[in-house]
Amino acid sequence: MSAVFSIEQFLQVSDGQVYNPLTDRTLKAGEPGFAEVKALAARPPVPTSVSPEIERLLADGGWLVANGADASRFRLKYVSLEGHTVCNQACYFCPVSIAPRAPHAMPMEMYERIAGELAAYRDTLEGVFMINYNEPTADPRFLEQVKVLKKNGLPAAVLTNGWGLTPERVDALLEMGGLRYLSINLSTLDRERYAKDRGADHLPIVLRNLEYVKDKPVAKEMVVVVLGRGDAVHKQDFEDIKARYAGTRFEMRTYEVMDRAGHLELGLKPEAPIARLRGCENVGSRPLQHLHITPHGMCVLCCEDYDERYVVGDLTKSSVAEVLRGPEIARLRRWTYGLEDAPDDFICRKCIYALKG
Repeated sequence: MSAVFSIEQFLQVSDGQVYNPLTDRTLKAGEPGFAEVKALAARPPVPTSVSPEIERLLADGGWLVANGADASRFRLKYVSLEGHTVCNQACYFCPVSIAPRAPHAMPMEMYERIAGELAAYRDTLEGVFMINYNEPTADPRFLEQVKVLKKNGLPAAVLTNGWGLTPERVDALLEMGGLRYLSINLSTLDRERYAKDRGADHLPIVLRNLEYVKDKPVAKEMVVVVLGRGDAVHKQDFEDIKARYAGTRFEMRTYEVMDRAGHLELGLKPEAPIARLRGCENVGSRPLQHLHITPHGMCVLCCEDYDERYVVGDLTKSSVAEVLRGPEIARLRRWTYGLEDAPDDFICRKCIYALKG
């Protein structure tokens, strides 16, 4: 291999494929260059001979680069833009249930400015989610915020418990041309368990709203997510909900709850803290492909960072571009991918989505 190129350092390697979160490309076993990339990406790298033809192929594909350890690079695919801190439920699988946040709403002027700055990344953005730990439809400005996103050409995405997805709002969303993505979190059809699990007796309202929206093209992609503990009850809940919405626009998905990187005493978690970090696969790479913005304008590393321990920028003082290319997020990218040794208590060491070296 020539001295001009080196292996990209932010690769995610598994037995059957190598993924590059900066180009959004995947190289699979058996494809030209796969063996060479996997060997060079090993830590320490395995000495390997690369022919000029393969070297050019890999350089053209972004697997070999001239600046493979430059942590100022990113590919923005997803943004979480919280308009307010409020959630109207207290689900057992969410930190809100044990540490609710004080009410705060992002001023619309700030919301509009941030959306305008995000418009620069329209070519790579796949979703601007109006949620982190809030309920977006609990904000009376919900429709106004959707309008701001759409005005800036941004792919509006809503994750909701369905409580505020009223027929009137659904009609308004349809008039706007709909959303990019809509996900309803519905864990059971049993009213008593729903109220116990979520701290709110909202199931009749939610089912009424879903009955109205189920056959309407309110989003390009419409999903019902059934969260649970992975036990027989969870599996039966999934089958019941799947049967209820069979033949509608909803796609059904099921997930087992996790411990939110150590915030909760339940759900999936690593058997032990991860000693050698090698990346992130939490709906893509959080440090390289995501930006999480709180209602106060703080940018944090990840959705699992409920306590905001890892602030990478302040949008009351900086622009989106400055945060994404700033030194704080670059440092955390190096930690997450094992290019620098992270502290023993670093959040990724306790997360099921962290990749091991």
